[in-house]
Amino acid sequence: MYGFIARQPIFNVSKETIGYELLFRDGEANAFPNIDADEATSKLLMQHHLLMGVEKVAANKLAFINFSEDTLIYHFPTSIRPEGMVIEVLESVPASEELLHTLKFLHGRGYKLALDDHDFDEKWRPFLPYITYLKVDIQQFNMLQISRQLRELKQFPLILLAERVETAEQFEQLKVLGFHLFQGYLFARPEMMKHKQLPVNKATLLELIAEASSSKMNFNRLAECCQRDVGLSYKLLSFINNSGPMRSEKISSLKHAMVFMGETELKKFISLLALANLADGGIDERITQSLVRAYFCGQLAKQKQLPDNPPSAFLTGLFSNVHEIVEQPLAELLQQLPLLDNVKQALLTRQGVLGQFLQLIEAFEQADWPRTEQLKQALDPLTGLAELYQEAVLWTEQVLKP
Repeated sequence: MYGFIARQPIFNVSKETIGYELLFRDGEANAFPNIDADEATSKLLMQHHLLMGVEKVAANKLAFINFSEDTLIYHFPTSIRPEGMVIEVLESVPASEELLHTLKFLHGRGYKLALDDHDFDEKWRPFLPYITYLKVDIQQFNMLQISRQLRELKQFPLILLAERVETAEQFEQLKVLGFHLFQGYLFARPEMMKHKQLPVNKATLLELIAEASSSKMNFNRLAECCQRDVGLSYKLLSFINNSGPMRSEKISSLKHAMVFMGETELKKFISLLALANLADGGIDERITQSLVRAYFCGQLAKQKQLPDNPPSAFLTGLFSNVHEIVEQPLAELLQQLPLLDNVKQALLTRQGVLGQFLQLIEAFEQADWPRTEQLKQALDPLTGLAELYQEAVLWTEQVLKP
């Protein structure tokens, strides 16, 4: 399963790329699919920002992202740090007091805002003090109309962005009118990108949504729901790592991640998952393997009576082959996840006690009995490895059962 996105570059007067508008796609065809705007925004955030980070998709330049009415009102943009991002208010979003309140809030939090396909209607005047970028579709007006409208907006320090610029003559005229940025086929068409997606189990997602909908959230049950699905676990940690001040926190367990996020951010994360509906219905064998490893490593930590370490051991097994599933180098992937240093060390080098746990399960998987015995002795005392492995397999089958 792959996630698709198109990005169209935005240029300054010197024809230098200053950023990209990110456009949702649902396949190889470079066209917007016939889906609801809320769903498109949610899928773009979940499939690309939460897994890769906007900075990577936009090559560390400004990322212009379209937001529909509901995703704005419910503060979905706050899942992304304000640096390097521009929130585009879609032209279909109605001007309302609730929207004005939301944009004031986002502006106060340091987010840069843009009005997309601006129609120069008076109803938008109260919004302009909070707007940084005004995007004008130049195919909707002639140059004289644009000139007249801009004269009435001179008191606002707006950065003018011309959309759908198709000829060199238009480019020269727009520069004279005071436009600062430009986008259109004269410069570049949207460029398609894709990357591997992790499937999410629908039954687990429904259970997670049900738990999150209760009046008092039970973080233990939520963590249990999430840890049964490697896709959810990965997305949860990626969400934390790509979300504002949460970035610097070192996470020791899924429950720790959820408690640290708090109810507001966690419910936002679950809403994104529900709207994005990422499951493709298939089970990747590597996901099965990662769940077996997670259970096995967690039980080894219990045998060793490691204080506070069973959750970290579980995460070590769970993420031991996620880089293969998402087709991304392990070191690069780990930079996106706020895991504890000993977990990262185990995943990268197989060092430390957690690294030895991984070596042991890998030897067991390969039926390398001399190596298994050697590692077992090094980790003494350990007992019942064959039975433990069988438990892990049965637990995984139960988790993945439709």
